[in-house]
Amino acid sequence: MSLRRKTAWLRSRAWLSAGPASRLSVEFFVQHAPALLTSAVRTEPGYKIVRLANGAHSIHSLAHRETLHPAVGPVVEAEALYVRQLLLVERLQCHVGEFVIWDIGLGAAANALTIERATRLLPCSIHLLSFDCTVEPLQFALEHRETLGYFDGCETQVRQLLSTHHVAFNDGARSLEWDLHLGDFPALLTQPAALKLPKPHAIMFDPYSPARNPGMWTLPLFANLFKLLDPKRPCALPTYSRSTLLRVTLLLAGFYVGVGHATGLKEETTLAANSLDLIDEPLEGRWLQRARRSHSAEPLHEPVYRQAPLSATTWETLREHRQFN
Repeated sequence: MSLRRKTAWLRSRAWLSAGPASRLSVEFFVQHAPALLTSAVRTEPGYKIVRLANGAHSIHSLAHRETLHPAVGPVVEAEALYVRQLLLVERLQCHVGEFVIWDIGLGAAANALTIERATRLLPCSIHLLSFDCTVEPLQFALEHRETLGYFDGCETQVRQLLSTHHVAFNDGARSLEWDLHLGDFPALLTQPAALKLPKPHAIMFDPYSPARNPGMWTLPLFANLFKLLDPKRPCALPTYSRSTLLRVTLLLAGFYVGVGHATGLKEETTLAANSLDLIDEPLEGRWLQRARRSHSAEPLHEPVYRQAPLSATTWETLREHRQFN
């Protein structure tokens, strides 16, 4: 309903219900109705800056009701979860050719910019592909870059990425090409265009949680993602969740799965890969038995969050996984 029609409706309703003595008050209200209605429908910004317990600042999504990197802040988490856990520096030092990283869940670009900073002095070639359905968190982060503190001289590159969805630059012996793929990631994985994407050596998987964003944590998504990997190109995928549901999903999708590094308040995370050689602490039989007893282990088959124990079919498939045989 347009603002003009809302005003007319208010006038008719108020006039009919008011007595003669109060109709002057009704007219006063109607004269000011446009301003009042505008205020009523004004929406809040979608994000806000929050200060964490350790003094670091991060971004809170009002729509998802979640804080990005909530325990120790963007930089500390990205360094532990991705840079060190992926052995990124060590792998790049002995890598020949282009090293491809998929950044699934660009968000406010803390992970991507931490990778940029960690590799700045290395003689290497990196192709970074970021995926998200919106650039709003990144735009908000850019506006608050001084408070967040992780842009570190990359403001120009980020602005170009936002403008053209592509930026390439060299600093010393390193070259970095950064592409942004904006849209529905689960849908992208099912399209022919996905087959043309450079095959990753590493994947940073960082969407909102399954409860808030279940479409990014389904078995079909991870199965489609696994199919896109090059079996001759070892690829590791760390993520912040340690849930049984996630680990079962990754295993059924085809990955090997192990215990990931601690990050802040989390005692462990999850590390998946298409090569067992990339996992230091793979899940073993004891974990398999715990999964069987769990009340929340059955993968999400549709983008609707729910908790359920393993079905008989899932259990049989899971225990036959090559990781446990």
